Amino acid sequence: QVQVVESGGGLVQAGDSLRVSCAASGRTANIGYITWFRQAPGKEREFVAAIRWSSGITYYTDSVKGRFTISRDNAKNTVYLQMNSLKPDDAAVYYCAVKGGVTNIWMANTYEYWGQGTQVTVSS
Repeated sequence: QVQVVESGGGLVQAGDSLRVSCAASGRTANIGYITWFRQAPGKEREFVAAIRWSSGITYYTDSVKGRFTISRDNAKNTVYLQMNSLKPDDAAVYYCAVKGGVTNIWMANTYEYWGQGTQVTVSS
């Protein structure tokens, strides 16, 4: 089992920056990817960014490339999502998800472990 806890959400203005964190604990030795998804009201959960735990290789959805950065601290078993130049469209509940596999990383239903989510609100 892997426990996942997000933190760091909040209310910001458009153009501001915010960093959310994801702390994993438990059986972390078999982690393949840690990924951020987000879900806005009335919308499906969507892939935002992923990081391969062993190598640090990262992937982003097009809408956040150049604005968001995903990074990891292996010693702390923590992944960060630095969000810059936030837009109202970025507002959502941000979820951290963990999987042992390394394929289909953009598909939410392939992840075994999820956090409770953290709210990010962006005012215009």
